[in-house]
Amino acid sequence: MKKLILISFLFVFGIGFSQSKNEPQSIISNDVGIKKYHNKEELDRMEKGELLGLYIERIESLVKTLPYIAFATKPGKTMSTFGIPNTKENRNTLEDKVEATNDFLENTIEFQKKMLPYSDKSNLIAAILFYEQTMKSLHEYSEFN
Repeated sequence: MKKLILISFLFVFGIGFSQSKNEPQSIISNDVGIKKYHNKEELDRMEKGELLGLYIERIESLVKTLPYIAFATKPGKTMSTFGIPNTKENRNTLEDKVEATNDFLENTIEFQKKMLPYSDKSNLIAAILFYEQTMKSLHEYSEFN
């Protein structure tokens, strides 16, 4: 009886997985976003370690968004949304891009974690504010379409 339940579970799981594999994938990752925007005074009160985390979070959001602004500036839009055929080749192309982006980010973040602690706090704050302004501009950009 236990074997029958296990086989049934694996069968149902396999069907669910194979169907989701063919589902249109969001062009912009669902984990993109900034939890909170800050002003200079808030950032001035933070420790450098907190600032490093914010800086890295903003880099990730921009890298996962900027290449796709001709399509969208927020998660949720798929290839099908834009009339791109949901073919295996197109899904693989998008998956390859996502993998390359993740590899790039992994290397970039590793570098930043080693080198950014040597940066001046004021430069980190300026960069965070610039990145946040860029993200706000992306939301305004979508209003022009």
